[in-house]
Amino acid sequence: MAATPSTRSKADLRAAALAARDALSDQQRAAAAQSVAERGMPFEIVRDMIVSGYSPIRSEIDPTPLMLKVAAQGARLALPAVTARGQSLTFRAWSPNDRMQLGSLGILEPSPAAAEVIPDVMLVPLAAFDRLGHRIGYGAGHYDYTFAHLRKVKAVIGIGLAFAAQEIEAVPALSHDVALDYVLTETRMFDFRSF
Repeated sequence: MAATPSTRSKADLRAAALAARDALSDQQRAAAAQSVAERGMPFEIVRDMIVSGYSPIRSEIDPTPLMLKVAAQGARLALPAVTARGQSLTFRAWSPNDRMQLGSLGILEPSPAAAEVIPDVMLVPLAAFDRLGHRIGYGAGHYDYTFAHLRKVKAVIGIGLAFAAQEIEAVPALSHDVALDYVLTETRMFDFRSF
């Protein structure tokens, strides 16, 4: 008997969604990143709003085209740095010409000398998402911890970036899982703020 979405584990759902993402060609990935950038943010960018992106790894959708667009609209950019498992990410100011370095997980990060900032908007990578705004990440919980920590300080908007192929019927969300405000794909924008 095949597992239904409600009985499949996060690990199984993650693996299936990542396989769908990995199956996309480089051209499809690049076109999707451009489509997301062309549609833009689901709200107006306010001058000096801090928008944090991420350095894409594996087959993640590249946030750079969208980040460049919001920077041209007056946003300040930042990228996350991993401190330790179970701790909030830190965010450092970033611009496209900055020199980057490999962080503890082998992901490119801004220099530790870059100013630490608290983003107003976090662009978040993911393995899978559903239509309630729940996401499956890679299992370390970095973004859940970060949202929980930062939202004690200010109302940080969470925007997942994904390919349409990463949508699943239902994420088995736990009490500590933080729902996103939006998900942007190459085909549409999902707004979860009313849930």
